[in-house]
Amino acid sequence: MSSKKLELEIVALSHSVTQSHSYAVVLGEVNGVRKLPIVIGGFEAQAIAVALENMQPTRPLTHDLMKNMMTAFDVKLVEVLIHRIHEGIFYAKLVCQSQNETIEIDSRTSDALALAVRFDTPIFTYEGILDTAGLQMDENMPKIEGPEEKKVKSKIPGNQNDLMSMSITELQNMLQEVLDREDYIRAAQIRDEINSRK
Repeated sequence: MSSKKLELEIVALSHSVTQSHSYAVVLGEVNGVRKLPIVIGGFEAQAIAVALENMQPTRPLTHDLMKNMMTAFDVKLVEVLIHRIHEGIFYAKLVCQSQNETIEIDSRTSDALALAVRFDTPIFTYEGILDTAGLQMDENMPKIEGPEEKKVKSKIPGNQNDLMSMSITELQNMLQEVLDREDYIRAAQIRDEINSRK
């Protein structure tokens, strides 16, 4: 796996069309076209959205509290590094700096992203992770709108067992369909099924 670091930025928060309570934070490659959707829970999505929209809750949320504590003790969040993917799960580190040392702290990726937004800190991953889990967006594909979209949705299997019974070619075609509809959560599931067969 390539160890070259690439910078990412949050480009979207997407709610699942097929599963309630599922969200995807979509990271885009800075100066590139690949997208990296990461499935997260509702609370984490809310924590990221609050910071992205510069909302000020009346009481600090958990990630605000973490930022306040780090600031109080003069600890800076230097970067977030998504350093590994295993069985569809992304692993992240908080690279923190105090006056005396730099420390890497293991973190859930969703928590790391919620802190990155609050600290306005860069997010990185390795090129190999983008090669494995990134999705290439085809800007030339027409978007399906209106009543046609409902027909396409009904053709897309709803659970993991349905995906397992499909061929690689069928999965790749379906992946393009869900990307055209910007259903990044479903796209992540299809991507993981394709990767599990390699």
